[in-house]
Amino acid sequence: MSTDRPAFADAGQAQRESIALACRVLANRGLADGILGHISLRISETELLVRCRGPQERGLAYTAASDIHLVDLDGNPAGAGELDGGYSVPNELPLHTEVLRRRPDIRAVVHAHPSRTVAADLAGLAVRPIVGAYDIPGTRLAAGGVPVYPRGVLVRNRQLAAEMLEAMGDRPVVVLRGHGITSAAATVEQAVLQAISIDGLAALALQVSAAGGELMDLPEADMAELPDLGGSFNTGTAWRHELARLGSGV
Repeated sequence: MSTDRPAFADAGQAQRESIALACRVLANRGLADGILGHISLRISETELLVRCRGPQERGLAYTAASDIHLVDLDGNPAGAGELDGGYSVPNELPLHTEVLRRRPDIRAVVHAHPSRTVAADLAGLAVRPIVGAYDIPGTRLAAGGVPVYPRGVLVRNRQLAAEMLEAMGDRPVVVLRGHGITSAAATVEQAVLQAISIDGLAALALQVSAAGGELMDLPEADMAELPDLGGSFNTGTAWRHELARLGSGV
């Protein structure tokens, strides 16, 4: 391991493969249909791996490790051969880098375009803890609040990213109105699973509303009874399931 990166793993093939798989999970779950969306992973204080645009762009569902490149916080190549062959960083790289600059607890950032989450927000339906054991991590996430950045803009510079961060505060997920979501976590897997939970809650809210029902938060007594099933289940087992879905074509 490089001596100037004591807290981080080297930016090797394993990390690139994990980000590529995570991009494909997003697409498989319908959170990043088409060519829009990207995932990043902090490698050092000043470098990150990020899904880049390639000369043969095919969309998130077909992301390969070769699409993941090491750049600095300004989007410059941070290694020999990075961004060669016609690759370029996402237009919304500042969305990632501003989170990493301001949130030292964060290592991974996911930006996706889940249509159900966008639709629920536009319909005036906030992401709320409307379920219980149906999705315990998602319920706890919603109970803490899911803020909304109210501008439907491309977050393509540090000023707009700073606005997004102001709306996001210290929360792990923010909805971008008329646009998508940003999910941030300590790991790529956790950031993606957060996004899946948020979209699932948004979908339920749309269904309840369409059926003429009224959204109600889980009672405090029920919330208090929800156990913490632990990271090995909430993240480890859940992530193995997502990867198995990829292999099965679900």
